[in-house]
Amino acid sequence: MKKHDMINGRLSPQILMFSVPLALTGILQQLFNAADIAVVGQCVGKTAMAAVGSNSPVIGILVNLFVGISLGTNVVIARFTGQGNKKGIENAVHTAVLVALLGGAAIGLLGELIAQPLLTIMLVPDDVMEMAVSYLRIYCLGLPVIFLYNFESAIFRSKGNTKTPLFCLAVSGVVNVGLNLYFVCIAGMKVEGVALATVISNAVSSLLLFIMLVREKGDIRLDIKKLRIHKAELSLMLRIGIPSGLQGMVFTLSNICVQSGINSLGSDIMAASSAAFNIEIFAFYIINSFGQACTTFIGQNHGANKPERCRQITKICMLQDMIAALLTSGITLLLGRFLLSLFNGDPVVVEYGYVRLLYIITAEVINVVMEIISGSLRGYGQSLAPALVTLFGVCGTRIGWIYTVFAANSEFNILMIVYPLSWAVTAASLLVVYFIITKIKMRDFFSGSAVPEKNRA
Repeated sequence: MKKHDMINGRLSPQILMFSVPLALTGILQQLFNAADIAVVGQCVGKTAMAAVGSNSPVIGILVNLFVGISLGTNVVIARFTGQGNKKGIENAVHTAVLVALLGGAAIGLLGELIAQPLLTIMLVPDDVMEMAVSYLRIYCLGLPVIFLYNFESAIFRSKGNTKTPLFCLAVSGVVNVGLNLYFVCIAGMKVEGVALATVISNAVSSLLLFIMLVREKGDIRLDIKKLRIHKAELSLMLRIGIPSGLQGMVFTLSNICVQSGINSLGSDIMAASSAAFNIEIFAFYIINSFGQACTTFIGQNHGANKPERCRQITKICMLQDMIAALLTSGITLLLGRFLLSLFNGDPVVVEYGYVRLLYIITAEVINVVMEIISGSLRGYGQSLAPALVTLFGVCGTRIGWIYTVFAANSEFNILMIVYPLSWAVTAASLLVVYFIITKIKMRDFFSGSAVPEKNRA
């Protein structure tokens, strides 16, 4: 697969060519997740649909920390690439793969233990609880391969290759849809069927990427005999990845609070919210792809000590992402009711789902600012600042709103206002932090003094 030369040449076409396969990867991944919801919604019923959907925030808590660390892997390898540090790249690759497997096993075990208590805290209704717990426990069994795919994808992205993960995901996605239909529609399974299909398909995608890493001829080649954790590289990954992962967990924790509010409004709204989420998330993946492009491009150019090019990357990513968000939002709102009906034809479910889309999709341009600024700061190695801003901006605003305004007026539309409100507060705060950091502190990064001497080429 062709790799991008991120530190030379025109930026606009390179960023676009990097971002499009990455966006398609997210969209494809979500299409297969949406297939889970659609299959149980049409073949089992809206209660099963609610059970699968209610697990989204819980799964986010379990996986977001390690997804953040995989982003740290992306930044570290990208920086080593810019520096020409081949030994650092090799150590980081082998450390990342082993951390993914061990971390997946540990978090999977934790998920098995806390599944029912956590869903109980989220106020999942009794008629949904048994299926929700069953789905979550099977999903947790697959966390080692799910983590492995994310880390392997990060390794390929760090070298400018976003097409290989897309190819592997496409193959596993076909497997996922086929198994969904077989387990649920033919074998007569319920939510257990879609959970099992998800685990098997993730195993396929992670195995394909693993084989490709072993067969690689370049710096990111994986040698099974060299699998070990290298402390220096792990420390760099964690320094960048843990704050990023905590930022994702903050979003998830705040979404659990929102999901608890949704759960208190009944299974119709739970099903509607689940369907809407599986539509609006497509817009997020498109927006997020430019944020990840910003991180990777700045990571390499930061390593190559090209400060002006780093600044230009942020501007280009912001512009391209805004255009993509506006186009995506318009199309989503135009087709919203039709798309919702594909999950469940109940008119009540469709209308409540469209209410959620109106509140969230129309505010996606605010999300662009959050993603690009956060991605830019992470590319410089500054991931703690966006994590702290998100903690107070997103989590603080949402929890405060739910326990004050929503508690006084428990209506669905009142609850949905919290999404654009929390995004606006966080985006404004991130912009202030970004300009302060780039003005005062980035001189050290641009001069290269923030890169330890032992990590330079």
